[in-house]
Amino acid sequence: MATTSGDTPATGQWFPAEWPERIRALARGELTPVPARPAATVLLLRDAAGTAEGPTGPEVFLLRRRRSMAFAGGAYAYPGGGVDPRDGDGGVDPRDATRPAAPAPAATVLAALRELFEEAGVLLAGPDRHSLVDDVTGDDWEADRRALVDRELSFSAFLARRALVPRGDLLRPWARWITPEFESRRYDTWFYAAALPPGQRTRNASTEADHAAWLSPAEAVAGFERGEMLMMPPTAATLRQLLPHRTAAEALAGAADHDLAPVLARATLVGDEVVLSWPGHEEFEKRVSGR
Repeated sequence: MATTSGDTPATGQWFPAEWPERIRALARGELTPVPARPAATVLLLRDAAGTAEGPTGPEVFLLRRRRSMAFAGGAYAYPGGGVDPRDGDGGVDPRDATRPAAPAPAATVLAALRELFEEAGVLLAGPDRHSLVDDVTGDDWEADRRALVDRELSFSAFLARRALVPRGDLLRPWARWITPEFESRRYDTWFYAAALPPGQRTRNASTEADHAAWLSPAEAVAGFERGEMLMMPPTAATLRQLLPHRTAAEALAGAADHDLAPVLARATLVGDEVVLSWPGHEEFEKRVSGR
């Protein structure tokens, strides 16, 4: 039976029991990597209540995936999901949401906006390119949200029906991670950051999550490091990137300096030991020996 090396810190890092054998199968040429599906996720931020000394830092909205979920069950994550093929029909100019040096596909921008509405009940859209809706809690909004979730309605059709302009310019590209080649469900995920719009409220609107919470990055990272909060490496890494920032606006401004080169895990065999590492993120390295 495979066991984790004692050199690996006991954190809440998500590491499925089937991964070592899948890594070995890939090394033997018995496993063909599946294509990585385009995806998007959003670090939704708000400012925490300050003190007499000033701001205490931003908070980030996290969802805990149901333990019954086949992918990352029980893990904390941001609202997000795969790109719907129809997500590219909405006419978002990618220059509104990305740096010219590293543009993301317009479909991922729209997927981020759609998933944020579907899973957190927050809509970054407005009557024009300079405004936002301020209340999306009514029964009619909920009917549209459910139709989006059930894929009975495309996001572009939803926006057109309500004469809304998607505010992709409010998203800041934060990071890009690709699921390892040996995983059966693979995603090429763009991480975006955005601020909670005035007047809107979050909730756990996702059928895939059983808990939602606003936490400071420090609280979430501490929970991960104590092994109390299960997370995938991209979640823990992006939370750590929030730690230096004192406000949500400061964090969003700092996104312009982020390296958006995709992070893809490397798996190697050293004798009978599996070594899994993420370039540039040595803290997540896993070593598993035995069979």
